[in-house]
Amino acid sequence: MEQYENRILEYINQHKESIIELSHAIHARPELGNEEFFASAELSKLLEDNEFHLERDIAGHATGFIATYASSKPGPTIAFLAEYDALPELGHACGHNIIGTSSVLAALSLKTVIDDIGGTIKVFGSPAEEGGVNGSAKASYVKEGLFDDSDVALMVHPGHESYRTVPTLAVDVFEVEFFGKSAHASESAFNGINALDMMISFFNGIAQLRQHIKPRDKVHGVILDGGASANIIPDYTKARLYTRALTREQLNGLTDRVEEIAHGAARMAGGTAKLNRIQNGVDEFIVNDRLDDLFERHAMKHNEPIEHDDFGFGSTDTGNVSHVIPTIHPHLKMGPSTLVGHTPAFREAAASPGGDHALLQGARIMATMAVELITKPEVLNQIKQLHKE
Repeated sequence: MEQYENRILEYINQHKESIIELSHAIHARPELGNEEFFASAELSKLLEDNEFHLERDIAGHATGFIATYASSKPGPTIAFLAEYDALPELGHACGHNIIGTSSVLAALSLKTVIDDIGGTIKVFGSPAEEGGVNGSAKASYVKEGLFDDSDVALMVHPGHESYRTVPTLAVDVFEVEFFGKSAHASESAFNGINALDMMISFFNGIAQLRQHIKPRDKVHGVILDGGASANIIPDYTKARLYTRALTREQLNGLTDRVEEIAHGAARMAGGTAKLNRIQNGVDEFIVNDRLDDLFERHAMKHNEPIEHDDFGFGSTDTGNVSHVIPTIHPHLKMGPSTLVGHTPAFREAAASPGGDHALLQGARIMATMAVELITKPEVLNQIKQLHKE
């Protein structure tokens, strides 16, 4: 393996300046989910220029792509997951400029040896990981069976420490609308049906529900439209909510209970309610300890110490991929231990020397992991067996 790893590391070292420049360019032009036209075009063109076959506009996501390079020798298919969307108002405060470029660099460096060792490389350009309307593209890809012919999926996420994949929560994102009847709030309030009353009763109902849900279950949301004028009985209000739970099965029950509360709140005021799912449902992460063991071993090989961090529970559509094939979603340190995602400080770190270091380390680790997965079938078979179990 050593000769192949040396060629990979040489490629990364030769191209690190240009890939860091691309990461910074994506960082400087943050694009929201399903609007990442610049990032998607730049990453996919780089792969196409290096002999990858490109498919674009994937599974209803105009900025999605799948890049494939197949060697002439049989072997497993290694998938790299590339994210590149930004957050509203905060820009790249989750470091997806690093995730996308690191996965692409890993794929390009692996290509330098794939014709010798066999197998296929795929890069899945995955829009809208942060959600939003038609968000969580990886869930769409899973529904379309696009990962079914891959053997493992690899990605790394920048963070405050370097640590292995941690469990995540399943999440549903939806909007609740209430419909009433408008009237003058002073002259003829008795003719109105107050949609804001419904909304307030709904949020009070959720507050009471929280006492009776499981410790890891979560319900949180905001009111997007509470009415237009204080002297008009509002006939329409809207909120956006997230429900989260340890498993998809538990989450389905929790979301159903929230919907029942919405209809109950509407009936109390004499109106109606409607729940609209605005993005793909996200599933919990199936952690594969053997694949993470491989990640940790290669991280240590590249002088990246791994902490065993209990970071808490977030959500990612990479969880949907983990239900289909063995998948990792570890973190690599790019800043101080006080660094918190989805903040201005995290955004600045994503274009800092620390962020650049995490980008390159991620590519090194993933590419050399891939070499071992291809050249040692027994390692891959053990990982796949654990996933099956």
